[in-house]
Amino acid sequence: MKTMTFQASLAAAVLLAAAWLASPVSAQTQTQPAAPAAAQSKAQPAAPAPAAAPSATAPAAAPVTAPVAVPAAPSAATAPSATTAPTAAAPTAAKSDVVSATPAMKELSPWVMFMSADVIVKAVMIGLAFASLMTWTVLIAKSIELSVASAKLRSALKKVAEARSLAEAQMALGSKEGILPSFLAAALREARMSAGLSSDAGIKERAASSFQEIVRAEARRIRIGMGVLATIGSTSPFVGLFGTVWGIMNSFIGISKSQTTNLAVVAPGIAEALLATAIGLVAAIPAVIIYNHFSRVTKGYLELVSRASGAAGRLLSRDLDRSHGSVHSRAAE
Repeated sequence: MKTMTFQASLAAAVLLAAAWLASPVSAQTQTQPAAPAAAQSKAQPAAPAPAAAPSATAPAAAPVTAPVAVPAAPSAATAPSATTAPTAAAPTAAKSDVVSATPAMKELSPWVMFMSADVIVKAVMIGLAFASLMTWTVLIAKSIELSVASAKLRSALKKVAEARSLAEAQMALGSKEGILPSFLAAALREARMSAGLSSDAGIKERAASSFQEIVRAEARRIRIGMGVLATIGSTSPFVGLFGTVWGIMNSFIGISKSQTTNLAVVAPGIAEALLATAIGLVAAIPAVIIYNHFSRVTKGYLELVSRASGAAGRLLSRDLDRSHGSVHSRAAE
């Protein structure tokens, strides 16, 4: 009985010692899954060290290996997370590279487009700008000229409205120069050169021919500058179109060289080309409007010139009739 009691107590002591030795290992293996992924990866090589202590006893082998196999699953589960982080970051890095490789759109102001344009397109733009400047210069100059000439002619017509002869009309006008004094001088010259001739119809016909020459000369003088307006208004759109075609051609050449249809590559050249067309229209539209305006104003001024020619012709006719009447009265005496 004493032997059996001693064996039972020895077995109980061995079991308690095995349980006491196994308890630190189980506690250590249970705390490993709660640790972070980085700490777990560092702690895994040191895990087999405590397992070597209970290996001296046969009964402790089974309890030790079972808990150690459990935390292998979390370590395996954490491996994909470590590998997925670089793969998830790869598309982001690729997108950032694509964005950085895309050329930035530059500011497309008119001055920037002009400075970056081709030499031919620049020449077209400068020519059209000069044509536009000429248009506004002609507008200012012709407006002043026509207004002054019309005012002077109206004033002269008012002064000779009550004159009874060519000499009296010349005295009313004085030594002023103008279209009406030219008519009066031509009529007096023809009457003096035809003195002694009895044909009044011939004198009037020759005087009318002189008047027509003066009217044509005045019409040519007053229309100076209008041909420039007509030329600018008719050719500026086509000159601007030439610049547009040239600029678009250069744009397509740039596209073929860069082998891309990105808007940042195509837009500047097309914008420069369209700027040439815009400047052409800016030069042409005012030129056409100003030309039509001066056509109406010139027509009104030439009507005043015709009135002055008629006034001079009437004064010449009165002088001829008066001279014949004095001749008849002298003959009757």
